[in-house]
Amino acid sequence: MPNSDQLPRAWDELVEKLTYMPAIVKTIEKIHDTNWSMTANRHDHFEMVYIKKGTAVFQIEGIDVSMTPHSIVIIKPGRSHKFVVKSDVCEFIVLSFTFKTQKNELDSHVSLTDFIEYIEDEATGDYLHLTLSKKNDIVHVMNRILRERMKYQVWGDFLSCLLIIELFVLLSRTLKQEWEQSAKNRNLKLHELLGIAKEYIDNNYDKDLTLTQVAKYIYLSDSYFAHSFKDKFGISPKSYILKVRIEAAKEYLQNTDVKVADVAKMVGFSSQQRFNDIFRKHENVTPLSYRQKCKIDRLNVSDYQNRIPPKDAE
Repeated sequence: MPNSDQLPRAWDELVEKLTYMPAIVKTIEKIHDTNWSMTANRHDHFEMVYIKKGTAVFQIEGIDVSMTPHSIVIIKPGRSHKFVVKSDVCEFIVLSFTFKTQKNELDSHVSLTDFIEYIEDEATGDYLHLTLSKKNDIVHVMNRILRERMKYQVWGDFLSCLLIIELFVLLSRTLKQEWEQSAKNRNLKLHELLGIAKEYIDNNYDKDLTLTQVAKYIYLSDSYFAHSFKDKFGISPKSYILKVRIEAAKEYLQNTDVKVADVAKMVGFSSQQRFNDIFRKHENVTPLSYRQKCKIDRLNVSDYQNRIPPKDAE
């Protein structure tokens, strides 16, 4: 990596915005046949293998993962794995990488967990497996990284880092698309996710909750989540969040003497004015008027009950 005083200004802005920076450990392009063999090994970094030609099997923690042309496997750190060539010729690219924090440059395995959390089932396993088209942008970027690493030209490390950031953006998009398509094909799973999202809102309405946060919680895009949620529950996620907050506020107003401004904060509104506006829209009265009405109703009920003579007195 070039010295910091040699880097362009854009680099400083990029570094400031990223919690973790990707670091390439090594890049290799290999061709093997069935006579080649390797012993199982483990690495303290991530290893991504892309098959250009031929077929192979990755044995990862005892699980066989079949690899065909244009497929990718990303193996997590510390997982035992072994590569077995199955075709006469197998051509592949290996990209090993890790992440470093900006403050102390320590390796971090957290970043990729965030990166692949769109698909929880795979993220909790030992590897990630994707099949791409031959002209996929991911393949194009991997080949560019390989070429830059081989040339050792000026700013090569800088460009490689930018390329690997682009690679992760493309991978995350692909993973997200696959997960959404999978969810569409598995309505039961989608309904379960929407139920989880609804419960998440019920339990976190008092926080600074946004549509994006809820969608991310169940690994869906904002637009797909919003559309699916409304289809299932007949109300948009944003409207449901407001509805839950208003219902909670009504409980506070009816049963406590907490100030209206404090009630607004307790149910997740950023300001009392917004709380007043939303409350009036839902209940056709202001929060203070609602509280006063509840008190009058209680007094009327109490007065009515006091007027009814006991049965023994009849």
